[in-house]
Formats: sequence, C-alpha cells, structure tokens
Amino acid sequence: MLKPSPRSLGQILEQSGVGLPPRALERLWRYHGMLREANAELNLTRIHNFENMARKHYVDSLLVLRHLDLPSPLVDMGTGPGLPGIPLKLARPDVRMILSEPRGARVDFLRRVRESLGLEGVEVYPHKLDARYTGPVKGVISRAVGAIVETLDLAGHCLEPGGQMIFMKGPDCSDEIAAALETRADTFRLVLDQAYSIPETTHRRRLVVFERSTAPMPEARGGPRSAPPAFAGHSREITSESNPSYRRYLDLLTGAGIRKHGEAIIAGARPRDEIIGLRPQSVLAWLSGPIGPPPPDPAIPWVRMSEGLLKPLDHAGTRAPLIVVRAPEFERFRDEDPWPLGCTLFVPFQDPENVGAVIRSAAAFGVARVVLSREAAHPFHPRASRAAGPALFQVPLLIGPAIGDLSARDTPLIALDTSGTPLDHLDFPTRFGLVVGVEGPGLPERFRAGPRARIPIQPAVESLNAATATAVALYAWSTRAQATQAQGNPHPSTVAKPGGESPA
Repeated sequence: MLKPSPRSLGQILEQSGVGLPPRALERLWRYHGMLREANAELNLTRIHNFENMARKHYVDSLLVLRHLDLPSPLVDMGTGPGLPGIPLKLARPDVRMILSEPRGARVDFLRRVRESLGLEGVEVYPHKLDARYTGPVKGVISRAVGAIVETLDLAGHCLEPGGQMIFMKGPDCSDEIAAALETRADTFRLVLDQAYSIPETTHRRRLVVFERSTAPMPEARGGPRSAPPAFAGHSREITSESNPSYRRYLDLLTGAGIRKHGEAIIAGARPRDEIIGLRPQSVLAWLSGPIGPPPPDPAIPWVRMSEGLLKPLDHAGTRAPLIVVRAPEFERFRDEDPWPLGCTLFVPFQDPENVGAVIRSAAAFGVARVVLSREAAHPFHPRASRAAGPALFQVPLLIGPAIGDLSARDTPLIALDTSGTPLDHLDFPTRFGLVVGVEGPGLPERFRAGPRARIPIQPAVESLNAATATAVALYAWSTRAQATQAQGNPHPSTVAKPGGESPA
C-alpha cells in the first residue's frame, strides 16, 4: 500500500499513462488535500482510501485525454467537488473550464479551490446546466450524470454547431446510445464510442461523444437555447474574472476604486430605474446575468455575464441588473466663495449607508448643498448609492476639509448637539451651515462653544442614529423656512424664540 504523498500520486498517474508535469502534480496534490479536509463536513466523496481516490477520481478523469482533445470552453456538468473538471484543467491549462454545480456548499468549495490553486480560466457556475445557461460553448462533459438522451435535451442547447457532448459512462450504456441515435439523429451524431479500463483496477469505462449538428434544438425537447432577448443596442459578454472590464467593476466596490475610475455601480431596482429616468446620460453600462433582462434603453450598453461573475458585483444581494454610472468629480468647498441661501449641510459620516441616507434627506428637504468632509465615505460607494438613489444627482455635492478643520468667517455654523437649543425654539438664519458629528466620537469640542441645536428625545435614550438625527433637523428647518416664506418674510431672524437659548 502506497503512503499518501505527492510522489506516490505521481507514480500512480505515471503507471496509468496520465502523468502530469511537476507544477500540475503539485496542484493536484493540494487539491487532494482540500478534498480530504472538506469531505467530512460536505460529503464530497464516498471514497476515502488514498489509492482508490487517486485511481477512481484523478486517473479516471485524466484518461479522457488519451482518447480526445478537449474542446474549449468546456462545461463540467454537475461537477460536484470538481471532477473531472479540476484534474482536466490541471492537465490542460489552456482549456477554459466552466464548473457547473448548483449546491451552495460545493460551490463555495470550488471557489476556494480555484483561488487556492490560482487557476485562471476557471468559472464556477452556481446552477444546474439548463436553459438559463446561454453559452455557446464548444463542449460539455458529464461524468455519470443522467441518461444520454435526457442529458442531450438538457444541456445540448448551449453547444455551438460542431460542439461535443462528452459522456463518461459505465460499460453498460449501449441502450442509451441506441436511444439517442434513434431519437436525436436530427441534432446529434455519434463521433466516439470508446471502451477502456482504469489501470490496476477491474473498473471498466466507456467514453461516448455526440457532436451537435447545425440543426436547431427542437422546442419540444427542452426548447432552443435560451438566447438573450432581442436588443437593438450594443451588447457584449464577459466570460472571465480576468477580463479588464470585470476587474474594473470589482474596483468600483470601494471608494478608492470609484475615485480612480470615476465610475460607480448602482444596485437595487428602484434606485437604478430612478437614476435611468432622471440622468440617463450618466449611465455607462447595464450589467445582467447571461439572459438578461436587457436595458430599457438601447442607448445603454448591455454587458452580460454568468451569475457567478455578477454575484460579487451585486454587493447588496439584490439579484437585479446593476448599472454603472459616471461618478462626477466634486468641487472643493471654500468658505471665501459665496454661500447659497438656505442650509449647507456638512457631513463627516464614515458609514456609507448613513452618507447615502443623509444625501437623500438633504434632497428631500431642499438643502442647498452637501459638503462631505475628508472623513466621509464616498457617496457613490455601493451601500451609499443604494441608500441615496437619484438624490446623488439632485443635490450639489462638494468635498470639504476634515470636520475638525472646518471654519466659516461670515456665515453661522450651527452644530447638531445633545446640549444645544431645542429645535422647536430655534429660528434658522437665511444662510447657514449645519454641522453634524462623526458616528461615535461626535463633534469636535470647539463646536460645543458655538451655536448648537438639539432634538428633544426621551431621557432613557442616549442618542439617535446620526443620519436619522440629521433628517429630523432638516425637516424642522425646512418646515420653519416654508412657514416663514408663506408669511412673506424672506429673512427669518437668527434670534431664538422667547424661553429658549440664543443659537448664536
């Protein structure tokens, strides 16, 4: 009995006529270790003995290469823990491999293997191979998954004409082959029927390959390939994580990436559609799964990708198409520039959702502009943009100094603080800045010596969420401003009402 080791694994492969180069053998040994480690929890294989695993899994997978050249791209249908797809990819790194597996725990395992082994040109498709997968691909390989006729009907739609359906079967599949030849001859022809055995075992195998003709798949047998809907605009497909556009989209999940590229991803059907309706010229791309739906406007480029590629971009898990928008460059706030009438809101929030929520409130209550301090999260961060929606384009956004460095020479700055003047006792100036603190640390101490406003709340509650408190203050200001305007007084006083503290 051979002791488990990379050398022993190499000997078994060599004896079977399927030896691998040193780099590929080292990766296969690491894959073997990951498979053994995960098997107790995930039940990936019922074979536990080292030699049996080497012969019945790895040799069995690699023996395919002795009888045919692998087509590319190739889908491993129902790959389970990655068999035969992972060993075949290690032996033929030039082949683009798509591992189709619907079970979530196994999908996670396959992704860990891909990352750990550094496998390029490997896609994990987290679904069954059915009408949702559009392809087209040049090959599908199935290792003892379903009857031949049923599998042809289920997966044949994603094969391009001349593409191969490769079956790794047991020896007793003659009836299945005959049924396929009798009932599927209009769309498939048999090009290989090769019997063989796994060396050093009694196990017999049969490699059966059907080639798709140019005839369309009949509707009654699973329908034609589910192609993307007709679309009059420009469309393209991303098939690899190494695609430069895809790598750029991944960058857009961070504030640094947004600043670098000047683009942002918007998630969520409602904010997405609102932005398309309000600012269609800002939309650079529509990102969807392989079969759509397409963009509502043919002027928007359509980028399709597998669900496995789309999922990491859908940070919020909306399961809806995303859009890529142009993120504008923000002007710098300068105190010496003229201040607009109304409220200038200074926001230092570090939580992207708070930034998005307060921008939406600012737009709703008519704030003149929002100044984001140096500490603030990027307003086009995916979590911020989902909370803000179209408000990102409805209120001017500026970049300011750190909140501790903020000052204004001639315009009052009113700080929102728990020890300030109650909001209902305060008349706001016609032109002012509202300053709120960072989540947690709150306001810099020097703002506590100036004009302050507070929201009366129950004593048992220490404070409100920062974005919520800001929204309440903006509502109070907006209501007061509207009432003053209705009374025909365009210049409300800066003095507090009787009984309250002066805001100055």
